[in-house]
Amino acid sequence: MLSLFACSTTLTAGSQTLPVKTLPAVSRGWKTDRSPTLMPIKAILTDIEGTTSAVSFVFDVLFPFARTHLPDFVRQHAEQPQVAAQLQAVRTQSAEPDADVERVIAILLEWIAEDRKATPLKALQGMVWEQGYNTGQLKGHVYPDAVDALKHWHQQGYRLFVYSSGSIQAQQLIFGCSEAGDLSSLFSGYFDTTSGPKREAQSYQTIANATGFAAEEILFLSDIVEELDAAKAAGMPTCGLARDGGVLAGHRYVDSFTLIDPASF
Repeated sequence: MLSLFACSTTLTAGSQTLPVKTLPAVSRGWKTDRSPTLMPIKAILTDIEGTTSAVSFVFDVLFPFARTHLPDFVRQHAEQPQVAAQLQAVRTQSAEPDADVERVIAILLEWIAEDRKATPLKALQGMVWEQGYNTGQLKGHVYPDAVDALKHWHQQGYRLFVYSSGSIQAQQLIFGCSEAGDLSSLFSGYFDTTSGPKREAQSYQTIANATGFAAEEILFLSDIVEELDAAKAAGMPTCGLARDGGVLAGHRYVDSFTLIDPASF
């Protein structure tokens, strides 16, 4: 198995960053002034798909790549411990304890077709993507405005975290082997569905506990209202990303990372 982040990079954490525009006092009708009794934002937790990165990258690039290469990958690496563990998890979740490798592959392809958020599938997809990134067949997509803002916030001292339905390994590859270079040094941690479903408030409390920050100190960014609702229910301030327009009801929202000022939440 190739090691993580073998791909070449063009940027480092110490590279020059661009200034990031901030919101005026009012944005899209939502007041941005903050009560002095509330905790200041100290950390930012961001979604990936539709937020830092294009949905099309996931559906038009990553998923087809995994679907094409996963069968041969599983056949070639089925005996390796980290792969074997995920194959066993597939057998358990599908209630087919005696399924052979070919049957497990068939189940995985069914899950891909159903867009099933199954942890063993995500883990195996991550391994396939790792191989693609390491060979240069894949480069992670991150919006330029997200790159600039994340670097700016990191310089300002905010702790940055990722929470995505994709596996932690897949998250690390998107940012570590991105079109903008290696962005992995910007982040203090990654969370996936092993921390809980993204539409349940308890998941966000679990993440807050893991980071060491109070939920009220963590700004959550996403393009999905139900995820924003769950984070808000856990006590996190929220900001929606409506990149293609539309309304994210019940939350402040913008169409670009450059319009987010964490200090205003």
